[in-house]
Amino acid sequence: MKKYILFSAILAFTAVVSNSFAQHAGWTNYTNGQRIAALANNGNYIWIGTEGGIVKMNKTTSEMTFYNASNSGLPYNSIKALAIQGSNIWIGTEYGGLVKIDGANWTVYNTSSSSLPDDRVRALAVEGSNIWIGTSWGGLAKFDGTNWTVYDTSNSGLPNNRINAIAIEGSNIWIGTPGNWPNGGLAKFDGANWTVYDTLNSGEFIGTVNALAIEDSTGAKWIGTAYSGLVKFDGTNWTLYDTLISSNIHALAVEESNIWVGSSMGLTKFDGINWTVYDTSNSALPGNEVLVLAIQGSDKWIGTYYDGLAKFDGTNWTTFNTSNSGLPSNGANVLAIQGSNVWIGMYDQNFNGAFSGLVKYDGTNWDVFNYSNSGLPSSFVCALAIQENNIWIGSENPNPYDGGLAKFDGTNWTVYDSSNSGLLDYTVIALGIQGSNIWIGTWNGYMENGTGLTKFDGANWTTYDTSNSPLPGNLVNAIAVEGNNVWVGTGSYHYGGGGLAKFDGTNWTAYDTLNSGLPANRVGRLAIQGNNIWVGTWDVTQDGLDGKGRLAKFDGTNWTVYDTLNSGLPSNHIYALGIEGSNIWIGTDEGLVKFDGTNWVVYDTSNSGLPGNTVGDIAIQGNKIWLVTNNGLAVYNTTGIEESSISDLGSRNAELKIKQNPFVKSTTVTYQLPQLSTFNSQLLTLKIYDLSGRCIKTLVNESKPAGTYTTILNATELKLKTGIYFLTLSAGTSKTTKKLILMK
Repeated sequence: MKKYILFSAILAFTAVVSNSFAQHAGWTNYTNGQRIAALANNGNYIWIGTEGGIVKMNKTTSEMTFYNASNSGLPYNSIKALAIQGSNIWIGTEYGGLVKIDGANWTVYNTSSSSLPDDRVRALAVEGSNIWIGTSWGGLAKFDGTNWTVYDTSNSGLPNNRINAIAIEGSNIWIGTPGNWPNGGLAKFDGANWTVYDTLNSGEFIGTVNALAIEDSTGAKWIGTAYSGLVKFDGTNWTLYDTLISSNIHALAVEESNIWVGSSMGLTKFDGINWTVYDTSNSALPGNEVLVLAIQGSDKWIGTYYDGLAKFDGTNWTTFNTSNSGLPSNGANVLAIQGSNVWIGMYDQNFNGAFSGLVKYDGTNWDVFNYSNSGLPSSFVCALAIQENNIWIGSENPNPYDGGLAKFDGTNWTVYDSSNSGLLDYTVIALGIQGSNIWIGTWNGYMENGTGLTKFDGANWTTYDTSNSPLPGNLVNAIAVEGNNVWVGTGSYHYGGGGLAKFDGTNWTAYDTLNSGLPANRVGRLAIQGNNIWVGTWDVTQDGLDGKGRLAKFDGTNWTVYDTLNSGLPSNHIYALGIEGSNIWIGTDEGLVKFDGTNWVVYDTSNSGLPGNTVGDIAIQGNKIWLVTNNGLAVYNTTGIEESSISDLGSRNAELKIKQNPFVKSTTVTYQLPQLSTFNSQLLTLKIYDLSGRCIKTLVNESKPAGTYTTILNATELKLKTGIYFLTLSAGTSKTTKKLILMK
């Protein structure tokens, strides 16, 4: 057996993000939690790791507590692994690193704040005071609460840096990895030596290991593979069981002499002789794709792929909905506001869009419309537009769907496609409303090009393209209406060309990089703000590093271009635009941005309740900013953190004033305690918080008599980054909060 020396020194514990006041004020995440990838029993509670966050459920009452990026210290909603270590709950996230909950505090370990080798955590296992962490591409890590040790293919006998499963057997760590020949398979590490089992030395054992379970009584190792079925290894002999109805095994759990197997074809029990299969046809199992198993006593807990949680006690089945919303999946794509209703167009490709469709949320109730239960011609929704009481829906037409354009008045559906109307294609990707006219941009998916711009006035169809008009490109990505003017954003990724066009019903004006200040010809997003048109562009190379501005403002005469070099934009990739009075909200692949014409404020997963940094659509509903992200649906209530008004305080409360606000380097803070006995000899605190509610610094913490006091707030000394903070003055029963804006 070859012995490997770990060349990397034990890595010292570094600073991490710890937050006991984790709720992000004003933020709410709406998620679907029916896709369950992790389970952990903890006494009378079971912790459930879903694609939409973590659920803590009381097993007796079935009461659920939902934790996500908006209401906790969770950095990312998609959960891949869970482990219990005494009073600590360890959580592996898909992109947000490792999280520990100790009952009150949330501590996040990621590649920036610790020696975790990869923020994509796929597997966890507890060995005494050690937590073992399997990552997607960074190998295996051990953390003892202070020190980190990292094992990968360069410094150890680990056969593959992608870890699928970990199991503990005394002092031995068993690791399952993908079997990408000639590397990968099953590995054992005893703290000094590595042993690798693969297709060359393990008999019938073949390939990728997805799951591991160890029998306490015999020490037998059960191995779930991706392609070959179930394998048993007793330390000497290998036994392959390939009679299962599915060879793709996701999960394993041992119950005395029984082995339970979760696969792509249901749940199976094997007692050493007999096989018993449970699926949706012969039991109350909610879905046949079983991703994770956990056993406590006689109860089998089963997590499925998009069908929620089930409990089976050997006789009775109980199912649980682990979502905090009525969304059919987390694949939100587009948004539209109709009074108090929020319409959400879904685009989730799993199971041919079975979990997509159109959703209406009125603040209380969720209504889901799809291809099966309504007149919607496709469950893949690409565009939405509101015309009084009607909602127009643009959809896509992959099999088995028809696709096309639909109108829904709340009762009746009317569908238009190329077989019954002047619509030239079945895939509609852009919509705009101009009085009784609807403007439509269609896409020919097979040609990866468009078929022009179409106008429908309720009776007649008129199409404009590059052959019969000055339209600069046939692929219409965005439409915005300004009175008599229709603005059209065009441009193809593969075919190039394109640009921006304005059509007043008679005359066309085309703008491109050669005749205007447009920074790129591929125009993807448009928004109207008074006399200004905001334009989000993409260059064809999509590298975002060429110095071209991706965001442009055009006032009819002058062009102003904003990019990462001359503004507060975190990225040049502009995916969404929304107008809120004098503010423009911008969705990028590095977070959400608010620009009021002077100040830039960036919200991302590190400083807000944004569930994902890629923001694909924005809709404004009063003071609520609705957002589609790559990790689900979110809403930000801009009045979520209340500021006290000095004019309302009079002489009854403590007063707080900020001299320069926004400020660049430093500002003067003045606070006053009135001549009232309420404040005499009372403890006074002055604290600064970030957007997540985390206390950055306590500036004052002492008893003070009545009077006026001044302190200097220095951004460099406090190590503050550009953004929004909140300054809170507390004295007796009085509390005053003011917003503080730090600019570059």
